[in-house]
Order: sequence, then C-alpha cells, then structure tokens
Amino acid sequence: MSRFDASHTGLDGLMILQRKLARDDRGKFGRLFCADDLKVFGWTKPVAQSNISITEGIGTVRGLHFQHMPHTEMKLVTCIEGSVYDVAVDIRERSKTWLQWFGAELSEENQKAMLIPEGFAHGFQCLSERATLIYFHNKAFHADSADGLHLEDPKLAIKWPQKVTRLSEKDMSFDMINETFKGLKL
Repeated sequence: MSRFDASHTGLDGLMILQRKLARDDRGKFGRLFCADDLKVFGWTKPVAQSNISITEGIGTVRGLHFQHMPHTEMKLVTCIEGSVYDVAVDIRERSKTWLQWFGAELSEENQKAMLIPEGFAHGFQCLSERATLIYFHNKAFHADSADGLHLEDPKLAIKWPQKVTRLSEKDMSFDMINETFKGLKL
C-alpha cells in the first residue's frame, strides 16, 4: 500500500503526490520519502543528495534550475513550512510537451509534493513570509552541469501568482530561450 496518492499533470512523468498522514490526538505522522512507495511513480535510483531550502519573503523566486547530461536529476520537492508555488518546465528534447510548464501550490498544510523527472527545469515562488523546502535528488549536484532558464522568458509565459520581489543575480542572469536552445537529450 502506497503512502502517496498521485495526480498527473499533463506533462509526462511530472506528478503531484499527496501524502497520506496518520492522525491521532498527538498530531500527524507521514513519510517524506519511501523508495518502495515511489517506485510505482518512476523513482528507481537511490537518493544521492537531499537539500533544505529556507526562503524569505512573499514573491521571492528561486529558479528555474536544471543540470545538463549526464547529471540530469529526478527530484521530489516538499514544502514543510509555509507555502510556495512550485513550477516545473519540460525541457526534454523532442518531448511532446517541450517548453510547457506546470505549477502547483505546495504547503505545510496541504502536504503535497512535486515529483519532477529528469529533463525538467525547476523553480518556485514563496507565497508566505518564510518557506522551507526539502528536496530529494537521485543525483548529486554537479556545478559544471548547472544551468537555468530565465523566469520571465516570454516563450514560457509562466504566470507567477505574486509579483516577483526578490531574485538572485545568478537567476536574473539566465538567458532567454533562443533558437540554439535544444533542451536536454536524455
């Protein structure tokens, strides 16, 4: 029996997972990650790295990040404090949903997680004064393979729910998509 219910997003392999929490008079209990439960959703490799992200300020954006081959990564993203608008963009070369994006609110309250397959760029916008996210990755970060898409690229036309109030210099410096961008060949 899986401890997650899944909703398909329309982008192949990208899913929203709903945690099933056990509740009693002491509170709630649930699993952040379980390889056996996630196998049915395509997670077949061991966790190579887990990260925590603490973001301050409504409207702050992190992303849109990805890694080039051979370091593309699958991620399970969970918000454990506050709330975020989590976005994934399909950048798989020749994908039927090439450059399409999907966004969903992940929050401490709704206990949803986004399962992001290899070949997607990822980012999020903080919807609360403070948000804490936990990431599980099937590959470790590789600095020389790290890249990103510009969050305001008109080819993506992402509809961020809040005005963007803060962004790192690195994230601001990502180029807009042009004819030389072919995506990730997996």
